[in-house]
Amino acid sequence: MNENKIKLRKVGIFSPQLVHPVTELLQEWFVPHGIEIATLADGGKSETGLDLIVSFGGDGTVLAALSLFPECPVLAVNFGNVGFLTAGDREDLTDLLQSVLDGNYIISERSVIECFHPLGTDYAVNEIVVRGATRLIAVELSINGKHIRRVRGDGVIVGTATGSTAYLLAAGSPIVIPELRCMIIAGLNEYDFRSRHLVVTGESKIRLVISEQTHEKEIYLSADGKEKVPLKIGDEVLIQESSKTGKISFHGKELFFSQSFFTTVLVPQ
Repeated sequence: MNENKIKLRKVGIFSPQLVHPVTELLQEWFVPHGIEIATLADGGKSETGLDLIVSFGGDGTVLAALSLFPECPVLAVNFGNVGFLTAGDREDLTDLLQSVLDGNYIISERSVIECFHPLGTDYAVNEIVVRGATRLIAVELSINGKHIRRVRGDGVIVGTATGSTAYLLAAGSPIVIPELRCMIIAGLNEYDFRSRHLVVTGESKIRLVISEQTHEKEIYLSADGKEKVPLKIGDEVLIQESSKTGKISFHGKELFFSQSFFTTVLVPQ
């Protein structure tokens, strides 16, 4: 957790569907304080020198902003359905903006994992998924050069602590404090009563190889739910922690345990 405050000179607005009244509101808040506002295009990185990004959308929008603008803190306002990575909902917008101007916020630094595959390199804040379209696949799992086991199921998820409340949560993995440097490995719907999820150190090197015992023809890799990368039998995927990090801005000290997730999901009222 980083409590160092940012000297704001230029703030970017990022949203798949920009809402003009919201854009105008941000200009009204920031411009009188000498802070420049820049509208960021989805899929582009034309702007430089950004000190903060304000994103409007759900968790997918946050992940896109972190991917497009690494190392730049993101203040996320939930305009979507899932907002576990967001600092607040649209009703909280004016309070969030005032907190930014007052310097009343915390930067949460998150691990990013990188994945080397036959078609290139991908990065993820949440998870890397290797899976088949309709049939079981077999994947050989090795950690730090040592073969661990063969995973036989719908696929394999390798995620970060941040990702423990995303796809990994649905797969039954433990919830992990997001600043913890680790990776979680989970078989997806494994056909094995002995299967267990693994939590390994951030320094670990993970190797996945599509086994010849796989009969599925359509196999793919996806990083944070982005575009599918096709794989074939024999292909090797290497996953490790990246030198890049993701920075998310939150208002309040106990940001993780105060998230509504814990009252609406873990402790139903």
